[in-house]
Amino acid sequence: MSSGKLFIIGIGPGGLEHLTYKAKGAIDSAGVVIGYKTYLELIKPLLMGKEVISSGMRQERDRCARAIGLAASGKIVALISGGDPGIYGMAGLVFELASSTPPDRLPFFEVIPGIAALNACASRLGAPLMHDFASISLSDLLTPWEVIEKRLEAASAADFVIVLYNPKSKARAQQIVEARNIVLKYRDGNTPVGIVRHATRADETITITTLSKMLSNDIDMQSIVIIGNSKTFVWQGLLVTPRGYAI
Repeated sequence: MSSGKLFIIGIGPGGLEHLTYKAKGAIDSAGVVIGYKTYLELIKPLLMGKEVISSGMRQERDRCARAIGLAASGKIVALISGGDPGIYGMAGLVFELASSTPPDRLPFFEVIPGIAALNACASRLGAPLMHDFASISLSDLLTPWEVIEKRLEAASAADFVIVLYNPKSKARAQQIVEARNIVLKYRDGNTPVGIVRHATRADETITITTLSKMLSNDIDMQSIVIIGNSKTFVWQGLLVTPRGYAI
């Protein structure tokens, strides 16, 4: 095994106050920090004196391969993910790529968790994830839309609270419409829905709406949409999904 180390780090929703001590310590120990340029900007105060390698969207494979290669050469590398690296992050791709590398050439790996977007958004909405929930990405870049539709149908029919990642982009405006229509087959139009954009950041926006009205609100790639189940209710401007305790 190489003497190098690769830390796969989740930085949480954005603010340094939400970065774990473990994550900060790993970044401090790294000589090389690699990540999507937007995420690196969020931790800029921690990058002084380090070799910083940034790249844009859809360059995830190259980022991960480079991180593995540099760590295999003996360097201590921090690969940055927004939120949690094991939830739509870089951890899985790193291990997929590493699986084709001879074991004696691999560095030490450590996945360091972060506050996931769904956690951050749920906290800003109240307590919408107190019972079973399903997280579904509406991006069909890596997953066929037909598969996503089946997941939406199953989660809706089973009355899961549904968390939608990547709900809408300039090139993907129809998927959120189709997703809402699928859920409407199983849930009342007055089902509470929360939309959070840039959770915990200075420009955060929080919207409480309903399933029937959700599409009239601003939704983009920086948004997370949480659709309540049949028991979810709104109280004092908060979304609450009962756990089932006797009150």
